[in-house]
Amino acid sequence: MAGRTANAAPIIIKKKKVIAGGGHHGGAWKVAYADFVTAMMAFFLLMWLLNATTEDQRKGLADYFNPSIPISKVSGGGSGALNGSSVFTDEQLSRDGTGAVNEYPNSREIPVNGPENSMDAPLEGKGVDNEIGAAQKSLEAVQNEINAESIQALEGNLAKHIQTRMTPDGLVIELVDADGQPLYDIGSSNPSRILDDLLKVVGPVLATVSNNMAIVGHTDALAFSRSASYSNWELSTDRAHAARRMLITNGIASAQIKEVTGKADTEPFSEDPYAPQNRRIAIILLTK
Repeated sequence: MAGRTANAAPIIIKKKKVIAGGGHHGGAWKVAYADFVTAMMAFFLLMWLLNATTEDQRKGLADYFNPSIPISKVSGGGSGALNGSSVFTDEQLSRDGTGAVNEYPNSREIPVNGPENSMDAPLEGKGVDNEIGAAQKSLEAVQNEINAESIQALEGNLAKHIQTRMTPDGLVIELVDADGQPLYDIGSSNPSRILDDLLKVVGPVLATVSNNMAIVGHTDALAFSRSASYSNWELSTDRAHAARRMLITNGIASAQIKEVTGKADTEPFSEDPYAPQNRRIAIILLTK
C-alpha cells in the first residue's frame, strides 16, 4: 500500500490570474461625443441666427414662444405666428364687421395681404406673388396721382421739388431743395413758402390712404457752425418734425405717422455731398 502511494501522480493546482480593467470598454463614449457635437452645432447655429436676424425679428420670435404673449388688437386674435391672424379671427372680423372698411369708411388702404381677404376667396388668389403685385399696383396708383397733382397744381419750377420712387418698405415721396429755392430757412427748421405749397399738394393725396407713414429729414454735408451743441443731426430731426406738423395740418391723421427721424448727411441724394438736393424731407408710405 505504501508502494502505491509512492507511485501516484502528483496533484498540481494551477491558479489563473485575472487582470481587471483591460480590454474593450464599450461604445458609451461615442454617445457622449455625439451629444457634444450636436450641442456645438446647435450653439453655432444659434450664433449665426442672432447675427442674421434683425432686432424686430428676434423680438417677434421671442414673443411667439413666450406663453404669456398678449392678444394683439390689430390681428383681432393674434393666435398665429408673430401676432398674425388665424382663420377663426378672419371669420370673426367679417362676421362682426370690425375690419378696416368700417374703421376707415372714407379711405383706402394699400393691401399687404393681397386684394382678397374673404374666407371664400380662392387659394391661388392669396399667394405671395399676388400679394406683392396688389401692393405694388396700389402704390403705383398713389405715385401717379401725386405726380399728376404736382404737375397740375404747381408751377413748372416747383414740380421739380417732388421726387417719388418705389422701395421694399413702400412709396417714398421726397421733397428736395433746389438752387435758390430752399424748403427751409438757411440753418433753421422754419419752413419756407415753397414747402408749404408742396405739402398742400401732397398732403391731401396722402390723406386718402390709411397706411402708416414715416418722415425722415436730411441735410447736406455742410457743418452747422452756429452752435457747438446743435448739429445737422438736430437740424434734420427738427425739420422732420416741422414737416410732420404741416402734414397734420393738411389732413394727415397724427396716428398714421409712426416714425419721425433725422439722418443728417448720412444718406446723400446726390453724389456731391454739398448739393442742395441733399437737403430734403422724405415721406415714406409704409406697406408693413
